[in-house]
Amino acid sequence: CIFTTAKQDYAKKVLDVLDPKKKLIRLCLSQQDCLCARGCYWKDLTHLGRDLAKMVALDHTIQGFPAQADNWISVPRWWGDPRDEELLHLIPLLGQLGQAVRTREMGRGWVP
Repeated sequence: CIFTTAKQDYAKKVLDVLDPKKKLIRLCLSQQDCLCARGCYWKDLTHLGRDLAKMVALDHTIQGFPAQADNWISVPRWWGDPRDEELLHLIPLLGQLGQAVRTREMGRGWVP
């Protein structure tokens, strides 16, 4: 999922770069999906309709609600450098988070 405070036409251009074959990213939320308060656009993760306990958001700014601060992982802003590997460095952390969610769900009778 891509969730940006940018306008929809810009978000779609970014999506075309990140997933040109349309096989990886299933949802693109943009400014129209954000809440506007005091002239700022805020990303509300509840728009995704998923359990917040199973979600993380990666962003260079924390533009979610304070109640969702635990869901945000700060990453450096991307400036278009094709050699930037910052997201690759997060793979171990994201794997650990995914494993923790699966372990917790198995304790509640969840079957993988």
